[in-house]
Amino acid sequence: GFKTGVLTNNWVDDSAGRLFTATLMNLLRRHFDLVIESCQLGVQKPDPKIYTYALDVLQAKPHEV
Repeated sequence: GFKTGVLTNNWVDDSAGRLFTATLMNLLRRHFDLVIESCQLGVQKPDPKIYTYALDVLQAKPHEV
C-alpha cells in the first residue's frame, strides 16, 4: 500500500495562537503516516537534507516516492 506524509516548513510558535498551531499539527498526525516539521530538524525545503531525512524515515528510494 501507499504511505502518506506531510513535509512542512514551519517554525517554533511562541505566539499567543500557538495552541491553534499545535492542535493543527496533532490533527495532521492522525491522518498521515509521517509528519516532518522543519523546525524540529533545523533544516527547511528546498535543502536536500530534509528530503533525504524523509526518505530515510520511510526507508524508501527517491524513485519510490
